[in-house]
Amino acid sequence: MTHNLAQDLENCALPSALEMMGERWSFLLLRGALSGIRHFEEFQSTLGIARNILANRLARLVENGIMVRQPMQCDRRKVEYRLTDKGLELAPAMIALRQWGEKWGCGTPRCQVLADKRDRQPIRRIAIQAHDGRTLDLADLIWLCVDEVTPMAQEPSQAA
Repeated sequence: MTHNLAQDLENCALPSALEMMGERWSFLLLRGALSGIRHFEEFQSTLGIARNILANRLARLVENGIMVRQPMQCDRRKVEYRLTDKGLELAPAMIALRQWGEKWGCGTPRCQVLADKRDRQPIRRIAIQAHDGRTLDLADLIWLCVDEVTPMAQEPSQAA
């Protein structure tokens, strides 16, 4: 069976994922949140974003389940924004976009390099990996319908 890209676009997750994220400011807010920024004022001063735009983008990220707005433990009158599991799972995509930008001249790692906390060594480039860990190129990939995917052999501990 061949893959019908035009038909698949109706069900593709990419357009809805991009719609959830919004635009440039949403990505920069996510970058800030992944770096530990939690408060409206911190986002505003770090990014230099207008307050109305910041409020709008944070509300959109909360509405889409990427961040959660919650009262601070120490002062219930103040709120903080935290990434949900859904938001945390955007980290590999964000890192891949940054690495792409660094490679293709959109920016260079002059000040900060993302490193392994334990070894203090720069992380590897994000790569597409097969189920067994092999690194794949675009030429190694094919589109399959869900019912065409070969089931993985169960490991003895998982067999029923």
